Amino acid sequence: MNIPQDPVMLLSYINTQLRDFYHSLEELCSALDINQEDLIQKLKIIQYEYDPNQNQFK
Repeated sequence: MNIPQDPVMLLSYINTQLRDFYHSLEELCSALDINQEDLIQKLKIIQYEYDPNQNQFK
């Protein structure tokens, strides 16, 4: 699966996917074959962290 490489575009894409299709980050990463830790680190670059209670990066 090709996902955006730019961190800001990636943030928008991931949060939209989480909102519309997946109940957790783990589910999204598994379904899209994304390395969860790599994703978390990439979004930390722009100071966003995953909030499991809201199921989004904030």
